[in-house]
Amino acid sequence: MDLPYYHGPLTKKDCETLLLKEGVDGNFLLRDSESIPGVLCLCVSFKNTVYTYRIFRERHGYYKIQAAEGVPKQVFPNLKELISKYEKPNQGLVVGLLKPIKRTSPSLRWRQTKLELETFMNSNSDYVDILP
Repeated sequence: MDLPYYHGPLTKKDCETLLLKEGVDGNFLLRDSESIPGVLCLCVSFKNTVYTYRIFRERHGYYKIQAAEGVPKQVFPNLKELISKYEKPNQGLVVGLLKPIKRTSPSLRWRQTKLELETFMNSNSDYVDILP
Protein backbone atom coordinates (compact mmCIF):
# COMPACT_ATOMS: atom_id res chain seq x y z
CA MET A 1 0.00 0.00 0.00
CA ASP A 2 1.64 3.22 -1.14
CA LEU A 3 -0.07 5.78 1.07
CA PRO A 4 2.26 7.93 3.22
CA TYR A 5 -0.26 7.97 6.09
CA TYR A 6 -0.58 4.15 6.20
CA HIS A 7 1.40 2.88 9.19
CA GLY A 8 0.81 -0.87 8.91
CA PRO A 9 0.74 -2.84 12.18
CA LEU A 10 0.93 0.22 14.45
CA THR A 11 -0.48 -0.42 17.93
CA LYS A 12 -3.44 1.57 19.22
CA LYS A 13 -1.25 3.10 21.94
CA ASP A 14 1.47 4.21 19.50
CA CYS A 15 -1.23 5.54 17.17
CA GLU A 16 -2.72 7.67 19.95
CA THR A 17 0.73 9.01 20.84
CA LEU A 18 1.40 10.05 17.23
CA LEU A 19 -1.98 11.68 16.71
CA LEU A 20 -2.20 13.53 20.01
CA LYS A 21 1.37 14.82 20.42
CA GLU A 22 0.66 18.03 18.46
CA GLY A 23 -2.77 18.58 20.01
CA VAL A 24 -4.31 19.35 16.60
CA ASP A 25 -7.87 18.31 15.71
CA GLY A 26 -8.07 16.45 12.41
CA ASN A 27 -4.69 14.66 12.52
CA PHE A 28 -5.22 11.24 10.95
CA LEU A 29 -3.57 8.01 9.85
CA LEU A 30 -4.43 4.53 8.65
CA ARG A 31 -3.25 1.41 10.46
CA ASP A 32 -4.00 -2.31 10.51
CA SER A 33 -6.68 -3.39 12.96
CA GLU A 34 -5.26 -5.25 15.96
CA SER A 35 -8.50 -7.16 16.58
CA ILE A 36 -9.84 -7.99 13.10
CA PRO A 37 -7.39 -9.40 10.51
CA GLY A 38 -7.58 -7.75 7.09
CA VAL A 39 -9.41 -4.67 8.36
CA LEU A 40 -7.94 -1.16 8.40
CA CYS A 41 -8.52 1.53 11.01
CA LEU A 42 -8.89 5.19 10.10
CA CYS A 43 -7.82 7.04 13.24
CA VAL A 44 -8.47 10.76 13.71
CA SER A 45 -7.83 13.10 16.64
CA PHE A 46 -10.47 15.45 18.03
CA LYS A 47 -10.39 17.27 21.40
CA ASN A 48 -7.53 15.11 22.77
CA THR A 49 -9.32 11.86 21.89
CA VAL A 50 -8.59 9.45 19.05
CA TYR A 51 -11.62 8.18 17.17
CA THR A 52 -11.26 4.96 15.19
CA TYR A 53 -13.32 3.99 12.16
CA ARG A 54 -13.00 0.52 10.67
CA ILE A 55 -12.55 0.18 6.92
CA PHE A 56 -13.60 -3.11 5.36
CA ARG A 57 -12.50 -4.37 1.97
CA GLU A 58 -15.48 -5.40 -0.11
CA ARG A 59 -15.61 -7.73 -3.09
CA HIS A 60 -13.99 -6.45 -6.28
CA GLY A 61 -11.46 -4.36 -4.30
CA TYR A 62 -13.86 -1.72 -3.03
CA TYR A 63 -13.74 -0.22 0.46
CA LYS A 64 -16.44 0.83 2.88
CA ILE A 65 -16.19 2.59 6.20
CA GLN A 66 -18.12 1.37 9.22
CA ALA A 67 -20.82 3.96 9.80
CA ALA A 68 -23.23 4.62 12.63
CA GLU A 69 -26.67 3.03 12.62
CA GLY A 70 -28.94 4.69 10.06
CA VAL A 71 -26.12 6.34 8.07
CA PRO A 72 -26.19 5.24 4.43
CA LYS A 73 -23.30 2.95 3.56
CA GLN A 74 -20.89 4.24 0.95
CA VAL A 75 -18.44 2.19 -1.07
CA PHE A 76 -15.21 3.60 -2.55
CA PRO A 77 -13.07 2.21 -5.40
CA ASN A 78 -9.85 2.94 -3.48
CA LEU A 79 -8.55 4.33 -0.20
CA LYS A 80 -7.47 7.65 -1.72
CA GLU A 81 -11.06 8.42 -2.71
CA LEU A 82 -12.32 7.37 0.72
CA ILE A 83 -9.83 9.73 2.41
CA SER A 84 -10.63 12.52 -0.07
CA LYS A 85 -14.34 12.35 0.80
CA TYR A 86 -13.69 12.60 4.53
CA GLU A 87 -11.29 15.52 4.17
CA LYS A 88 -14.42 17.59 3.61
CA PRO A 89 -16.35 18.70 6.73
CA ASN A 90 -19.69 17.21 7.81
CA GLN A 91 -19.30 13.85 6.08
CA GLY A 92 -20.10 11.70 9.11
CA LEU A 93 -16.79 11.64 11.01
CA VAL A 94 -16.31 13.47 14.29
CA VAL A 95 -14.12 15.99 12.39
CA GLY A 96 -12.85 16.31 8.82
CA LEU A 97 -9.48 14.76 8.03
CA LEU A 98 -7.12 17.73 8.05
CA LYS A 99 -3.52 16.63 8.50
CA PRO A 100 -2.13 13.21 7.58
CA ILE A 101 0.50 11.88 9.97
CA LYS A 102 3.05 10.32 7.65
CA ARG A 103 5.03 7.25 8.61
CA THR A 104 8.75 7.55 8.98
CA SER A 105 10.98 5.32 6.92
CA PRO A 106 12.34 2.34 8.89
CA SER A 107 15.81 3.00 7.48
CA LEU A 108 15.63 6.60 8.70
CA ARG A 109 14.64 5.42 12.17
CA TRP A 110 17.57 2.95 12.16
CA ARG A 111 20.03 5.68 11.15
CA GLN A 112 18.78 7.95 13.94
CA THR A 113 19.20 5.16 16.52
CA LYS A 114 22.69 4.37 15.20
CA LEU A 115 23.65 8.06 15.46
CA GLU A 116 22.35 8.24 19.05
CA LEU A 117 24.31 5.09 19.92
CA GLU A 118 27.51 6.51 18.40
CA THR A 119 27.00 9.76 20.32
CA PHE A 120 26.54 7.77 23.52
CA MET A 121 29.61 5.61 22.88
CA ASN A 122 31.76 8.69 22.20
CA SER A 123 30.67 10.65 25.28
CA ASN A 124 33.16 11.01 28.13
CA SER A 125 30.57 10.92 30.88
CA ASP A 126 30.56 8.17 33.51
CA TYR A 127 26.81 8.60 34.00
CA VAL A 128 23.90 8.04 31.66
CA ASP A 129 20.24 9.02 31.86
CA ILE A 130 17.91 6.05 32.21
CA LEU A 131 14.59 6.70 30.50
CA PRO A 132 11.36 4.95 31.48
